[in-house]
Amino acid sequence: MTQSTRRPAPRSVERRTLLKTTAGAAAAGGPFAGLLARQAAGAHEPPNAAALVPVPDQRDGAVRLHLPQGFHYRSFHDTEQPVVLTDGTALPGRHDGMGAFDGPRGSYVLVRNHEVNNPGTAFGPSTPYDPMARGGTTTVQVTPDGQVIRSFTSLNGTMMNCSGGQMPWGSWVTCEETVNGPDVGPDFTGTSNVPLTKPHGYVFEVPASHHPGQGQSSRRPITQAGRFAHEAVSFDPDGGRLYLTEDNFGFPSGFYRYRPPRSAMKAGRLLDGGTLQMLKVKGVDNAQLAAEQVTGATYDVQWVDIPEPDVQYDHTPGETAPTPNDTALVHVASQGWAQGAAFFSRLEGQVYRRGVVYFTSTQGGGAPEASAPAADGYGNGSGQVWAYDIRRRTLTCVFQSPGPLVLDLPDNITTSKHGTLVVCEDSSGDNFIRGLTRRGRLFDIALNRLRSGSGADRSGDEFAGTTFSPDGRTLFVNIQASAGMSFAIWGPWRRIGV
Repeated sequence: MTQSTRRPAPRSVERRTLLKTTAGAAAAGGPFAGLLARQAAGAHEPPNAAALVPVPDQRDGAVRLHLPQGFHYRSFHDTEQPVVLTDGTALPGRHDGMGAFDGPRGSYVLVRNHEVNNPGTAFGPSTPYDPMARGGTTTVQVTPDGQVIRSFTSLNGTMMNCSGGQMPWGSWVTCEETVNGPDVGPDFTGTSNVPLTKPHGYVFEVPASHHPGQGQSSRRPITQAGRFAHEAVSFDPDGGRLYLTEDNFGFPSGFYRYRPPRSAMKAGRLLDGGTLQMLKVKGVDNAQLAAEQVTGATYDVQWVDIPEPDVQYDHTPGETAPTPNDTALVHVASQGWAQGAAFFSRLEGQVYRRGVVYFTSTQGGGAPEASAPAADGYGNGSGQVWAYDIRRRTLTCVFQSPGPLVLDLPDNITTSKHGTLVVCEDSSGDNFIRGLTRRGRLFDIALNRLRSGSGADRSGDEFAGTTFSPDGRTLFVNIQASAGMSFAIWGPWRRIGV
């Protein structure tokens, strides 16, 4: 059925008894307490790019990355030239979110997203979810230094597979960052959705296995986890909930959690039919968390139910649907906004560590938005990093960039074995991978210095999909572009604070 949506006007946050000061957050011993104290003292010095040096790629000797002294890397699956996987798949490119799992005989298994939009023939030999959608995931078995052993299609027929998250039972949950389908009008590209055969905007589970038969997704979406512009997920094994970020580019975004109907830890997979909820700041309707925050701002939060997380609209097959894409984009969030759920700016990367979910707000931290949709993306800042403490039910802004020279549009995020956050930048200029230690030191890990085969500068291509091998020795990361590629990076991580 066709749904109408109404977005409440943003309200400024009333801090009164809700906001706890930096000193209070640090005294409580919350996540990144040392970082909050350091920021309160005004320590916003930019990272030291001079600490990075040109390093040749062990694949062919070309310099594609600058890294700290003593580090090495190998690139693989470079789609500037056609790449054919072991199963005969032509690799689609646009490498994005990725998870790393243990494989046999010291190898690793990577499950990697491909953020491909617009209708077209699905890639891969397996039966696709939608034969007219070109995104999905590929699984790659690699050595610790990035040499490919085998690779195959593990999910196809999906769209805009952006990021996702690793599940503790050994699978990857991939997210569609779209609400395209034959039942909604064209998205921001203006391309017709009429050729599509299925609705999109869901999360799908992909088992992590080096064996092509065992590493196949069921290709069944978890519909009750919502149909919206999903970005990333993480799972709390103690509470049994899946946390989800939303990157609704022109509109406010929400932070969600999904409780499956039965324990995923016992079932060994994520079940459909559960409950979706959206975060709300206690006592404040539509808290404007996209706006500039006091350093270490901490909020008590609650969760509101989303009564209709999935919707499919009436339409005539073969004709452009009457429901605008923008209407479908805010269908889920508007249900939360009507109950006072918080407004964020473009929530992207996410990772769980020891009872805390860390996630990035790519354009958060600036002046409040006057309206939505926002043509340049909802949010006027250079980015924020938030931490949701599950046990305390508090949300803390652990880092807010004062400007692009410090941290410019944080996107995908992961964490090292020792608790350092590793953040990918998605800016229009130089793109770095940054490290953010628990003591508050922001530093450079890698700088993109990629050039095409014709010599064109590709240093503006974004990093994506950062993930450490289970033993913490190798950092895998992608360059997300139409001609994507993957990297394995290794070196003395402890020496640089990772």
